[in-house]
Amino acid sequence: MSDNCEKAYITTPIYYVNDIPHIGHAYTTIIADTLAIYSRMAGLDTFFLTGTDEHGQKIEEAAKKRGKTPKEYADEISSKFKELWDEFDITYDKYIRTTDQEHKIGVQKAFEKMLEKGDIYKGTYEGHYCISCETFFTQTQLVDSEFCPECGKPTSVVQEESYFFKLSKYQDKLLEWYKSEDKAILPKTKKNEVMRFVEDGLDDLSITRTSFDWGVKLPDSVNDPKHVIYVWLDALMNYVTALGYGKDEKLMDYWPARVHLIGKDILRFHAIFWPAFLMSLELPLPKHIAAHGWWTRDGEKMSKSKGNVINPKEVADAYGLENFRYFMLREVPFGGDGDFSQKALIDRINSDLGNDLGNLLNRLIGMSGKYSEGVVSSENVDKYYSKELKEVEESISKLEPLLFDMQLHRYLEELWRPLSIANKAIDNYQPWNLMKEGKEEEALALNGLIANILAKVAVMLHPVMPKTTQKIADALGFIINNNSYVKLIKNYELLDKFTIKKTPPLFPRVEEQLLNEPEQKENRVQKAKNDKKESSTGVITIDEFFKTELKIGTIIEAQEVPKSKKLLKLQVDIGEDRPRQVIAGIKEWYAPEDLVDTQVCVVANLKPAKLMGMLSEGMLLAAKDENGLSLIRPEKPKSVGTKIS
Repeated sequence: MSDNCEKAYITTPIYYVNDIPHIGHAYTTIIADTLAIYSRMAGLDTFFLTGTDEHGQKIEEAAKKRGKTPKEYADEISSKFKELWDEFDITYDKYIRTTDQEHKIGVQKAFEKMLEKGDIYKGTYEGHYCISCETFFTQTQLVDSEFCPECGKPTSVVQEESYFFKLSKYQDKLLEWYKSEDKAILPKTKKNEVMRFVEDGLDDLSITRTSFDWGVKLPDSVNDPKHVIYVWLDALMNYVTALGYGKDEKLMDYWPARVHLIGKDILRFHAIFWPAFLMSLELPLPKHIAAHGWWTRDGEKMSKSKGNVINPKEVADAYGLENFRYFMLREVPFGGDGDFSQKALIDRINSDLGNDLGNLLNRLIGMSGKYSEGVVSSENVDKYYSKELKEVEESISKLEPLLFDMQLHRYLEELWRPLSIANKAIDNYQPWNLMKEGKEEEALALNGLIANILAKVAVMLHPVMPKTTQKIADALGFIINNNSYVKLIKNYELLDKFTIKKTPPLFPRVEEQLLNEPEQKENRVQKAKNDKKESSTGVITIDEFFKTELKIGTIIEAQEVPKSKKLLKLQVDIGEDRPRQVIAGIKEWYAPEDLVDTQVCVVANLKPAKLMGMLSEGMLLAAKDENGLSLIRPEKPKSVGTKIS
């Protein structure tokens, strides 16, 4: 990794138990899991923490409404998070709950130490308090003098005795940290936002409450039983109490955290309060605090009233967990807000995963079975394809820094370049022609090139799609672990000779949306009216247009159809596990021998039809006028299977 640390401590926020897990929780957790899997694969001693935040007035009130104790309610919701992460195969090392006794002991120990140091004092607090956000706001921060600037709910004026943390004391030290550690907060736009907030001045922080009981009590040494420790000091301490802080500290050598992953709504607490607490406790500061954006659905904010909240389990069940993982990391730049749409997810599955990755493996299985009885060797790869190998190495070398700089979409974008190199190599060198020309060594070396590209991509994709990539590795005769990571990625070595294993298609094509879309009744009525109006004028919607799937194909065989004046029988490679047979009425304008090894545009999702007793599995695009017929072709050669949009 970029700073060569031997240990990697990776955390999600602890999720507040006021509701069941949603897509935002899944996004954070999947990113953390990806970093943890990569860290272990890279040979680092890794500890991955997640869990739930269970104290505070909001939980106490929610439990009361349901006729439960706060602990019963917290147990119920916390178990839903843990069950989902277990079902999602999240590789956490510890699941912490703030109701754990060990956590309470650590929080009390921290309070004692801060008090002894003079960083905590007793006073009276009066301010506008938002129960939903568990936060005090000044009069100037409120919206319309009443409403919370974060969630929009009404605040209430609270006056009570409180213990305060001297946050103002650490203002200058915080600014020094931000300036000295370029990547302390990621992305950098968020760091600039935090710095501006701190530069405007910090007030001391109320860290206890007396108006409710559901929280960590002050330590016995303080002898002030009516106070509970306020939720943010309690919650933030989980990152070190999980390692035994204040009790059995044998895991504290994992500290400081390599990455704290959080949502942007809790950035201020993690980037200001938490490092100030750590400075007071004289503990090292985390390496990176990484804040991601929010998710919308089809451009709209999610809410229960709109019925458009996304249940991550339903998406994973419908489209596949690993496809969901890939989509979440690839679709949106980290730090920005992301939009979830089924169409975008389906496009990623069918295009990125199906066409670019899955079909490349299918093509290799087909070619190696046809030319070498499934045996694939790396011998002579460098002799014939050193240019391609060098290009692949250049892309692979860029990946790790992108991952730990939280440029996850760019990581996957760069990882797809070797797949493009592999698909283009097949199109450019045409192994079927190499075999016809007696260049068997060169053709078999091309198989070796494709296998090695797939292997290297599988290793680096493994943190995102661990089960899928093990299937690819199994087909290629190796196991993804630290040894293969060092061999194929760090040392740029090639695969040993192996016999390829036939594998079912990894990414079956998705033809329709599998989740029910939220839609209000009035929207459905208006949509029906619009559809009727558009159909009467011959105008179609963009959705109707995108139902047609157009792809680039290469004609690999062309024959005349006996007894037909118009038809040719074509075998067209569109990047699938076998060529498509297309019966085309172009015999008057094209001789079969002139079409072989040329590229065409194919309607790929047309319902198969029979012409003169022969199955036709697509249609070629062409234009015809008084001067005759011409096939529509790409201006420059494109990889087979490339979508036309």
